[in-house]
Amino acid sequence: MKHSIVIVDDHILIAKALGSIMSNFKDFEVLYECQNGKELQEKFNSKAQIPSIVLLDISMPVMDGFETSKWLRETHPNVLVLALSMQDDEQSLIKMIKNGARGYLLKNVAPSELETALKTITNNGFYYPDWASNIVFSTMMGNSPNKHVSALNTELTEREKEFLKLCITEMSYKEISEKMFCSPRTIESYRNSLCEKLNIKTRVGLAVFAIKSGLD
Repeated sequence: MKHSIVIVDDHILIAKALGSIMSNFKDFEVLYECQNGKELQEKFNSKAQIPSIVLLDISMPVMDGFETSKWLRETHPNVLVLALSMQDDEQSLIKMIKNGARGYLLKNVAPSELETALKTITNNGFYYPDWASNIVFSTMMGNSPNKHVSALNTELTEREKEFLKLCITEMSYKEISEKMFCSPRTIESYRNSLCEKLNIKTRVGLAVFAIKSGLD
């Protein structure tokens, strides 16, 4: 049985090219294409077939990938969202994770990696690029909710928890220091302390930990 996919991308040529590429993947089939999240909503509301996976562009008019992934998380939580973007920054990744995306790919990946991503997200529930995969996967899959709660209750100070909450936002470290009324050096200290306590190496990992711990 093939896993069904819907492509949401405002660039028609890219959507068609993706559909053509994925037609060669034996375990997957493309149901239809949409140009933005609003069109996807209309398809779902019109009783069109609901896919297993939505391959979702981030930058789109009318209703972008951030808003669309949040809507899918709230209304169709069983649909796996694989984000597809030209943006490789931490902020975009953090925001998509927070909004329910289960995977993240750059548009310059080879077809073989796209197929691998689709298989991995189907089998394991998550897929992220090399620069974030180890952090995100281990944080989201390797720790139980009870472990998160335990870490929050026994290891972290209130200021560290406050810093974790702000890591989920799009604020820079400088802006976070201003928000917390402390120096950038103090923020650096919070970050280093948390990374050591939680065995996490980057802001992406800290943000994912905060989300899974219910701090968002």
